[in-house]
Amino acid sequence: MNRSSLLRVLADVQTGALTPEAASDALAHLPFEDAGFATIDHHRSLRSGMPEVIFASGKTAEQTSEIFLRLARTGVNVLATRVDVAAYMLIQKHSPAAVFHELSGAVTLEQGNVQVPAGKVTVICAGTSDLPIAEEAAVTATLFGAQVDRINDVGVAGIHRLLAHRERIAAADAIVVCAGMEGALPSVVGGMVAVPVVAVPTSVGYGASFAGAAALLGMLNSCSPNVTVVNIDNGFGAGYAASTINLNIHNYLQ
Repeated sequence: MNRSSLLRVLADVQTGALTPEAASDALAHLPFEDAGFATIDHHRSLRSGMPEVIFASGKTAEQTSEIFLRLARTGVNVLATRVDVAAYMLIQKHSPAAVFHELSGAVTLEQGNVQVPAGKVTVICAGTSDLPIAEEAAVTATLFGAQVDRINDVGVAGIHRLLAHRERIAAADAIVVCAGMEGALPSVVGGMVAVPVVAVPTSVGYGASFAGAAALLGMLNSCSPNVTVVNIDNGFGAGYAASTINLNIHNYLQ
């Protein structure tokens, strides 16, 4: 349940459209719900403006689908990341409208409780191998209310590809940049814009890239002061942070 849906419940009680008993049923699982194997935080939206998100890696298909179902029952938009096909098939049995984003491994359920998208988050990736992480960021930002512009395969090895999109990049309210190898792209983008850049090091590269550690260190040492860094392959965290920035700019998280 988010702030808007809670206010609707309270308003319906005030006008008599909803009985206090029915409102009590709607609020029965707040602030959290104990599922035995998980404690589901239904107050997350009220505190932070966005619902709890399911990290499916390490969970069984049954656990993932059960958490997804319980979140969906409260009316929030639901996001699960790093979902395999078996878990998605179980989710779809209970939530036929859930969408599997195969490239990123994310599953989303939109239930109409996010305002009309405003502002823009631009998601840039250095190479095609970075696309799964970039798409995780893009799916996250989209579900949480941002217009998302994707710019793919514009790494520094062919910098003219990036410069061809200068106008699109300049139009963003927040930017996510995903890159592996030496992780140079976020610094370049940071030097082009006057908005926050969230850098995502990816585990793409040859041996001395150390599964993304080289890109992580390069991004942490960026000389562009508007660049901040999330963990290796954390497209979700970058998309979440960028959409939070965007929503605050447009006064959606009030």
